[in-house]
Amino acid sequence: MAAEAKVDPMNQFAIEPLFGSDNWAIAGHNIAFTNSALWMAIATGLLMLFVSGGLRRELVPGRWQMAVESFTGFIDAMLATNVGPNGKKYVPYIFSLFMFILFANYIGLVPLGLIGLHPYTFTSHFTATGVLSVMAFSIVLLVGFAKHKLHFFSLFVPHGTPVFMIPLIFLVELISFLVRPFSLGLRLFVAMMAGHVLLEVLSSFVITGGNSGPMAFAIAAVPSFILMVVICALEILVAGIQAYVFALLTCVYLNDAENLH
Repeated sequence: MAAEAKVDPMNQFAIEPLFGSDNWAIAGHNIAFTNSALWMAIATGLLMLFVSGGLRRELVPGRWQMAVESFTGFIDAMLATNVGPNGKKYVPYIFSLFMFILFANYIGLVPLGLIGLHPYTFTSHFTATGVLSVMAFSIVLLVGFAKHKLHFFSLFVPHGTPVFMIPLIFLVELISFLVRPFSLGLRLFVAMMAGHVLLEVLSSFVITGGNSGPMAFAIAAVPSFILMVVICALEILVAGIQAYVFALLTCVYLNDAENLH
């Protein structure tokens, strides 16, 4: 009897060197060009291509230019709501952050390969989402200290706090503030990873049920396939929501730095 092929749900997240780059090194440090780096570059290229459509400045905008302007207006409104008038200068950064994560999430949902490689969801790795969140957190710190100097520390002491409670409240608020980059990156990483793992597990049920006879096909394979279709639709929704949540929380954190009372 031939051994049954097993589906490993974690195999899709493996980072692999490409183009024989596993031996590339600088000063003894491996600098392999991986599948994750490739799809980051593709997401960046798509972002640049998308933005180029909004640079035409036509009097009567076409669909491409209108799409870019619509997303820009959406980000501008988000910043105006959460940061205020001071938020306008952050539109390029938040727009780029939102669209980069959006493209990254949707790239990982494409069922077809490109140049012999299957699309890779690099936002399912905390190393990628963590860097994005640390970048956002660093900007908040730079803006906060540049604008408010040491008064920025008053962010950790809510107005009206009793004097004897200040040390405890300061410590709690400081820890909560320092956890922000971790929670920001973790939220995106978990959402994208969980959906892909679930789809892989369901696909194993479909394959096993299809190879185990008519009864198993009807009981396991068919319901699993239907559930896969539903999960795929949900994944499309989650991919957009997570990009929005990441951008929105970054705006909220920028509000703390800009509008400190």
